[in-house]
Amino acid sequence: MASASAPITMKEALSLTSLGVAQQFITFTHVTMESEKFICVRETAPQNSVVIIDMSQPAQPLRRPITADSALMNPASKILALKAQVQGASQDALQIFNIEAKLKMKSYQMPEQVVFWKWVTPKMLGLVTASAVFHWSIEDTTSEPVKVFERHASLNGNQIINYRIDPTEKWRVLIGIAPGSPERPQLVKGNLQLYSVDQQRSQPLQAHAAVFARYKSPASEVPSVLIAFATKTIDGGQLTSKLHVIELGALPGKGTFQKKQADLFFPPDFADDFPVAMQVSQKYSLIYVVTKLGLLFVYDLETGTAVYRNRISPDPIFLTTDAPQVGGFYAVNRRGQVLLATVNEQTIIAFVSSQLQNLELAVNLAKRGNLPGAENLVVQRFQELFAQMKYKEAAELAAESPQGLLRTPDTIGKFQSVPVQPGQTSPLLQYFGSLLTKGSLNAFESLELSRLVVNQNKKNLLENWLAEDKLECSEELGDLVKTVDSDMALKIYIKAKATPKVVAALAERKEFDKILLYSQQVGYTPDYLFLLQSIMRSDPAGAVDFASRMAQMEGGSPVDVNTVAELFFQRNMIREATAYLLDVLKPNLPEHAMLQTKVLEINLVTYPNVADAILGNAIFSHYDRSRIAQLCEKAGLYMRALQHYTDLPDIKRVVINTHAIEPQALVEFFGTLSREWALDCMKELLLINLRGNLQIVVQVAKEYSDQLGAEECIKLFETFKSFEGLFFFLQTYIAQTEDPDVHFKYIEAAARTNQLKEVERVTRESNFYDPEKTKNFLMESKLSDARPLINVCDRFNFVPDLTHYLYVNNMLRYIEGYVQKVNPANAHLVVGQLIDDDCPEEFIKNLILSVRSLLPVETLVDECEKRNKLRLLTQFLEHLVSEGSTDVHVHNALGKIIIDTNNNPEHFLTTNPYYDSRIVGKYCEKRDPTLACIAYKRGQCDDELVNVTNKNSLFKLQARYVVERQDDVLWGKVLTPDNQFRRQLIDQVVSTALPESKNPEQVSVAVMAFMNADLPHELIELLEKIVLQNSAFSGNPNLQNLLILTAIKADKTRVMDYVNRLENFDGPAVGEIAVGAELYEEAFAIFKKFNLNVQAVNVLLDNLKSIERAVEFATRVEEDEVWSQVAKAQLKEGLVSDAIQSFIRASDATQFTDVIRAAEQAEVFADLVKYLLMVRKKVKESKVDTELIYAYAKIDLLGEIEDFISLPHVANIQSVGDRCFDEALYEAAKILFTHISNWQRLAVTLIKLQQFQGAVDAARKANSTRTWKEVCFACVDAEEFRLAQLCGLNIIVQVDDLEEVSDYYQNKGRFDELISLMESGLGLGRAHMGIFTELGTLYARYRPEKLMEHLKLFSTRINIPKLIRVCEEQQHWKELTFLYIQYDEYDNAATVIINHSPEAWEHMQFKDAAVKVANVELYYRSIQFYFHEHPDLLNDLLNVLASRVDHSRVVDLMKKNGQLALVEPYLVAVQSNNVAAVNEALNDLYIEEEDYDRLRESIDLYDNFDQIGLAQRVERHELLEFRRIASSIYKKNQRWRQSVALSKKDRLYKDAMETCAVSGDRDLAEELLGFFVEQDKKECFAACLYTCYDLIRVDVALELAWMNNMVDYCMPYLLQLMREYTGKVDELVKDKEELLKQRSEMAQEEKEAVAKQNMYASLMPLALPAPPGYDPGYDAGYGGVPAVGGMGMPAYGMPPMTGY
Repeated sequence: MASASAPITMKEALSLTSLGVAQQFITFTHVTMESEKFICVRETAPQNSVVIIDMSQPAQPLRRPITADSALMNPASKILALKAQVQGASQDALQIFNIEAKLKMKSYQMPEQVVFWKWVTPKMLGLVTASAVFHWSIEDTTSEPVKVFERHASLNGNQIINYRIDPTEKWRVLIGIAPGSPERPQLVKGNLQLYSVDQQRSQPLQAHAAVFARYKSPASEVPSVLIAFATKTIDGGQLTSKLHVIELGALPGKGTFQKKQADLFFPPDFADDFPVAMQVSQKYSLIYVVTKLGLLFVYDLETGTAVYRNRISPDPIFLTTDAPQVGGFYAVNRRGQVLLATVNEQTIIAFVSSQLQNLELAVNLAKRGNLPGAENLVVQRFQELFAQMKYKEAAELAAESPQGLLRTPDTIGKFQSVPVQPGQTSPLLQYFGSLLTKGSLNAFESLELSRLVVNQNKKNLLENWLAEDKLECSEELGDLVKTVDSDMALKIYIKAKATPKVVAALAERKEFDKILLYSQQVGYTPDYLFLLQSIMRSDPAGAVDFASRMAQMEGGSPVDVNTVAELFFQRNMIREATAYLLDVLKPNLPEHAMLQTKVLEINLVTYPNVADAILGNAIFSHYDRSRIAQLCEKAGLYMRALQHYTDLPDIKRVVINTHAIEPQALVEFFGTLSREWALDCMKELLLINLRGNLQIVVQVAKEYSDQLGAEECIKLFETFKSFEGLFFFLQTYIAQTEDPDVHFKYIEAAARTNQLKEVERVTRESNFYDPEKTKNFLMESKLSDARPLINVCDRFNFVPDLTHYLYVNNMLRYIEGYVQKVNPANAHLVVGQLIDDDCPEEFIKNLILSVRSLLPVETLVDECEKRNKLRLLTQFLEHLVSEGSTDVHVHNALGKIIIDTNNNPEHFLTTNPYYDSRIVGKYCEKRDPTLACIAYKRGQCDDELVNVTNKNSLFKLQARYVVERQDDVLWGKVLTPDNQFRRQLIDQVVSTALPESKNPEQVSVAVMAFMNADLPHELIELLEKIVLQNSAFSGNPNLQNLLILTAIKADKTRVMDYVNRLENFDGPAVGEIAVGAELYEEAFAIFKKFNLNVQAVNVLLDNLKSIERAVEFATRVEEDEVWSQVAKAQLKEGLVSDAIQSFIRASDATQFTDVIRAAEQAEVFADLVKYLLMVRKKVKESKVDTELIYAYAKIDLLGEIEDFISLPHVANIQSVGDRCFDEALYEAAKILFTHISNWQRLAVTLIKLQQFQGAVDAARKANSTRTWKEVCFACVDAEEFRLAQLCGLNIIVQVDDLEEVSDYYQNKGRFDELISLMESGLGLGRAHMGIFTELGTLYARYRPEKLMEHLKLFSTRINIPKLIRVCEEQQHWKELTFLYIQYDEYDNAATVIINHSPEAWEHMQFKDAAVKVANVELYYRSIQFYFHEHPDLLNDLLNVLASRVDHSRVVDLMKKNGQLALVEPYLVAVQSNNVAAVNEALNDLYIEEEDYDRLRESIDLYDNFDQIGLAQRVERHELLEFRRIASSIYKKNQRWRQSVALSKKDRLYKDAMETCAVSGDRDLAEELLGFFVEQDKKECFAACLYTCYDLIRVDVALELAWMNNMVDYCMPYLLQLMREYTGKVDELVKDKEELLKQRSEMAQEEKEAVAKQNMYASLMPLALPAPPGYDPGYDAGYGGVPAVGGMGMPAYGMPPMTGY
């Protein structure tokens, strides 16, 4: 890639292969990149899928199983477009999916194929077909692609590679490429179609790539549309490569952009290269031209000047896309690299100015891109313009200066210093005008310009500039503008984030709510308490809103809630305080319990309805519930009191006030009580007022019966003997229980309260009461209404008891009503009971007749029949019959009466169609069996009839019935062997029943019955009588068939006689049956009799096994079918030649497959040829022609083969050729493979024939890897190495086959030939990594001297891991090191160098590798290695490893080796880390070297070492400076006395005095002072007083000076002391005066506060009387605050309340 100083930088953004994308899918048709956001790859193996790579997260590709021909990701969002061809049609299906939402957005089926498509905008797809271009919008779900323009004829046959539209969407360009011209076909031809939307026409151009751009000229406010395109054409053998930049849509002579043209220079090696893509950087106004072979051309858009050219990729580039964020572009090459090209902002200006010597372009680039590097040029140019008084140009240059180089106060000062000429614009205003035109002003520029405008009173200009964001706001600018416009100043303060000024401005405007919102937004904390008090005075409602907003601030209210509430209460703002607290206390937190209690207490005393609403909304739950309960009771809020009381006596006291409690609420309250408490309260209510509270108690019992227990509720009502309450309670509860006792109690309560309708309903609907108990209770109660009793008795089958009760009590009306209306089905029970009760028959008959058809006849008959009263029903039954009744029970009963009375029963039995034959027949059996037979026959009661006839020996009657019945089941029953009367029945059937019958069906059924009963002999006897004795059925074919078949089954000796005597039987069917019965001669006779020759010959062949008789029979009949059967039998027996002759006589070509197989097994190919020639005349089968060729080959008729295949045929030449090859018929195979151009097999065949040159030619035509391998290996075996190399070059380009070729050569020992083959393969265009790797492996094994050169040349194209293993195996250590480094395996590289240093070590190489190793232990191995082998370079290595090694470990390592001084430079370099081991090692070295300066420097700078130990070592050193160092160390460690003692010992008095002063130890300082007196060191005495001034006491100093005659030396000290004390007295006096002043001011403020409180107190309501039990000594007010004395009212002006 490009060097670091190049103006364009290239880097690999990612590698597609590293993300799992196979190399084969990195092509133009598989990879798409519509923008810098996404890459989309379409894979077709191992399964169809689409890989979506998000460039912001490239390591997490999204792979989805999708089958499509193309996939495009939307350039802006995660929307995927898919295209796939519709199977069986030349149409494309288009679909658009939203990946994030997982839904299909649109779909459409194009009527023609889309040859290219692209996202032209984020909302529109461009579709290119063979004839036109379409646009398809995704903004709606229903629109179809819209045709935009037709394709130009010049693009016919072109491959479309791009389609673009300009930003205004008024221009389109379609780009395609086509094969080159005949004189230079390798140079691809480019064609371009430019289309104008406004003009609706196209213009063709010759170009390979094009791009649109926007250009804004200084002379025009509207940007122009440019198109840049690159061409490479050949004209008269001369290549011409150009870049053109043209303005579109400009009128002639009025364009703002002059056409630009520049050359594209292609190096000689890239003569056939051509542009494939173009991109424009709008950020820098540069054009990028990318060619297929990886060349990059960079041009300036405005001038067309060439800026840069370089090769950016060694592999072909097929895809690019714009990268507008960085002003570059992305490119994808065939290797899978995604390259990012960007402008090197640090070097491009220097490159243009120095390399290109184009200063003007450098300055323009710097201004356009705001780039560094042109500072000197811009400054120099500015100074020149200023000196030339070209102030306008200078102003424009300063305004456009890169990185704001000239936009400084100095520049403004320069323009200010220029005098304004009369009638001309001020240079300063020109400068500001240029700045406003180009963009916005900075803070200083904004302030200076605003000052000018304010002075001129042009406020509107400021408003416009602020609206356009031209000015940078600052606090100073706001202060300036505030003098003319406070609103504008507020906006400036907000933009400048001058928070105190914003708050002050809002406060002046009284916009307090905005203050709160603004303060939250910017994180500012104003004086909220002051603001709240101010709002309270003017706007109470606003104060509530403000306080609530404060409470909702993040992090909690800035003012305590209690404080805010007290402010409201002080001003008697009860409602406002309540509203605020309700808002604040919404979270309902435990810590707010006191406030919750307070707000409820105050409102219960002042506004009970408000308190009731608060409690009703259940806002609070942490207040004092007992206190609130008492207040609620006193305020008459009994329901709230109940909700808060927790003691049963209190609840019972309050609950009786039902007159003041809403009933429903009271009922709901009971649901909150325990079971026992609720029952006690219910008893209390009933005791106080049974009648008044009964309804509430009943309602409670109903509502909470599950909790209270129904039994307890029932007991409660029973205790008070309230049947009414019990009734109302159970009225609801009864639907919830299945307790029989409860249901009975409800019936009882309803009966006692005279609720007869309810009694009737419950007895009718309930399923749970005790029926016996209820029946007895109702009978005892003798209710006036018998319906409840009727319900019970009817439902629970007490009808006889009911009938008896009603009859005895003379309630006959209810009997009739029950039978007629309630349940007629039980009339039989009523009738039976009435008969038992001796009721008159007339009443019973009338009762029956009144119901008529509603009565159940069967049961009624049974009841009467049991009581011998059946005749009682005669009138009733006759009446039913006369009404047309068809009820079987009616007619059964009537029939029984007729039979008993013997009133012509035969007529009734034969004519009545409604009675039940079984019942009536059974009734007749004992009375008259003949009547029973009549009844059974009428009803087809087979079993009953057979039984009665058997029992009464009526066999003739039975035989006639069975024959007439024609029922197989009945026949089976009577002919079963278990039937003891079967013989008698058969005799009657044969002698009487069948001879009498004239019905063929009856005969047929009878015969079938005999057959089913397996009675063959009886059947033969019967059939002979019928068939052979001239009966009506003698000629019946079925009976003849049956006779023969029965004989076959029962008596085979009669079969031949029957065959000869009978003529009407079914010959084919009977013959097959005879064959099945092994009666072959009889079967042959039957087939022969009926001229069934094929079946006859099959009997001879298959059954009699006589081919001779079959041939004789076939000769006699001369039928083709017969000969075919004979031929098949001969073929089956192995008589192949005879079979072929028979097939030929039969002209049968259907069995050619079997004939071919048999002939090949018998190897009678000459006969087979004759047969196949016959077959070819009848069928056109591939197998026939194929086998004919094979037969020719087997008998070596090669000429016939050539003649045959030259004529039309359907032979499978491939298969027969393979067979010939497999059977070593190589000459025939050669003819066949040559004919079908199967070069693969031909090559192998020629190898077998030792024709190697021909084999190579055939392999070249086959172009198959397998064929190349076979020919190659054969040539190697034959030592035809030249031909083998030709073959090998075509094999080794395939990665999978390379190793096989190499192994084959090596196994044959042909190493030189193999290396020559691989070396030749390096120059192939398809050379891959495997070739380079394999050649490296061969060099390592057989030519090691060439290995290193090979590795260096092709390090990027070899498989390094594989070569690493080979080099390690062959012990090529230097080469192995090189490979490890190239593979970034630095640990292994370093290890190899250390272990094999004589061959592998190079200092620079090792140093580079050591820095990058991952194993820390290798650092220390490297140090040891260098110490032993290269000690002179050890420090160089340590400097490189300094940031990676543990310095303490290095020191220990060198100490063990005894050569610490060897690494002193390294220790000095790393001492800045302040490591103890390093510091101590260096200190030891410095002591050893007696270098006290460096030791002192080390100690002062680095303190991490054993300081006391070092001090003890050097305090006895012979050099004074080392002892001073010891004193200094003691001083640092606050060992003051040791330091002072050491200084005194060495007479370093200054050091001693400084140590005392730093120590702050008075005793030590005074001891030193005494030491100086003892030593008569007067100057030192005076110096010590000065140095230790703060420590030495005055009396001690004066005493020592006076006693030792040193007063003069003490005088400076005394003077300083007096000055200090005088100043302190003056400060005390001043503080006293300020304190008195502050106390006076505080007293005045207290007076004003008292006056203010008196003013509010006059507005308070009168005090409420104290409640009973009030303790005056208990603190009133909130939180225990004492009342204000002398005012007659509690604290804060509130009415006195207890319990606070």
